[in-house]
Amino acid sequence: MAEQGKQTVRDLRRGSRATLLRHLYFDGPLSRQELGRSSGLSAGSISNVVGELLAEQLVEECGSVESDGGRPRILLRVRPGLGHLVGVDVGETQVRVALFDLALTELAASDHPLSDCGHDVDHVVELILTGLSEVLAATGVAPETVLGVGLGVPGVVEQGDLPGGAGVVVHGPTVGWDAVPLGRLLRAGTDLPLFVDNGAKTLGQAEMWFGAGRGARHAVVALFGSGVGACVIADGVRFRGATSSAGEWGHTKVHVGGRLCRCGARGCLEAYVGAEALVERWGLATPGGSEKAGLTELLAAARAGRPDAVELLDEAAEYFGAAIADLINLFNPERVVIGGWAGMLLGPYLLPMVQDAVTRYALSFPREQTAIGLSSLGPEAVTTGAATLPLSRFLDSGGELADRTTERPMVRGGLTGAFLTR
Repeated sequence: MAEQGKQTVRDLRRGSRATLLRHLYFDGPLSRQELGRSSGLSAGSISNVVGELLAEQLVEECGSVESDGGRPRILLRVRPGLGHLVGVDVGETQVRVALFDLALTELAASDHPLSDCGHDVDHVVELILTGLSEVLAATGVAPETVLGVGLGVPGVVEQGDLPGGAGVVVHGPTVGWDAVPLGRLLRAGTDLPLFVDNGAKTLGQAEMWFGAGRGARHAVVALFGSGVGACVIADGVRFRGATSSAGEWGHTKVHVGGRLCRCGARGCLEAYVGAEALVERWGLATPGGSEKAGLTELLAAARAGRPDAVELLDEAAEYFGAAIADLINLFNPERVVIGGWAGMLLGPYLLPMVQDAVTRYALSFPREQTAIGLSSLGPEAVTTGAATLPLSRFLDSGGELADRTTERPMVRGGLTGAFLTR
């Protein structure tokens, strides 16, 4: 066994492969010379690793560009037909399952509103498995080409140590989940590799890779939906905390002894700005309709100048801005991105007021360095972010693919690789 902290030759090789795959995925197509400049690897390492990736059909040549006084430079890219990804958003009002190609282009989606069963665990698992079957059937994609299924869920995710994601346990008090063995329950219906994380964290990864957070090293991505959460990115890495529960921003306190939150405590941010709380409070005057319909009605009334609607959204903006100011004072991000379906719906109306409130409550110097804006990925970004979980694992491992059961070599569509346990 290698000494703790000491890298083996295999570790170094995997690191070099991961570096090149990431550069080719996010910045490609690139030539070998460009890879050398951007990665910092030696010409010999570039030659050896690229040779391996080509032989394994992880990477392919895709044309050439002229060079100064020499032969044309061959361009390389990650092979688009390498595989597929599934993203699942276990939301507050529905379960959404989407199938993507490796470029994260959505190929098919299946939306299942939660019934009167709500977040009953067996019901949610059934909807996930049904959606998975539907998107595969709609596209004709073989399960063998799926690199993994990523899930964004409400609550704290405990990863466990069983292969293929089978050991994942979810603690979600706001939806009544107490140590739910989600991995084991899903494993009974599929042998695809499972990757599970909190929904706000999957949104954060999507925004940092493809959306309004791209290029930032320090950022906060806020999920504004039925509830409220946040993903904190510190020096390019998602901050998880000791037990992966970091980011439960919606349950920070904004009013001692205030409104009762669905988590059971009082005075939580979520009890004042979450869509569920806003619709509940608006419903006292205007009952009926779904949560999204209620929020749409509230927004329309505020735009029309109805005093009670204006007052309610003004208060929400004040609380939201004060809470963002706390994030700025604590984490000093360069960007704050507001996403989620409610964030997309209310954001254009609330954003100027939120920005003003942040300026009043945050320390002036860090506030001046922080840009605050809306998501550029739309209301379904949690699903996209969930699909990045298996993709991230694939890139980080240097092209090794998560195993369904045990470690073994496998050939998939002409691609020979090692399928490893997580």
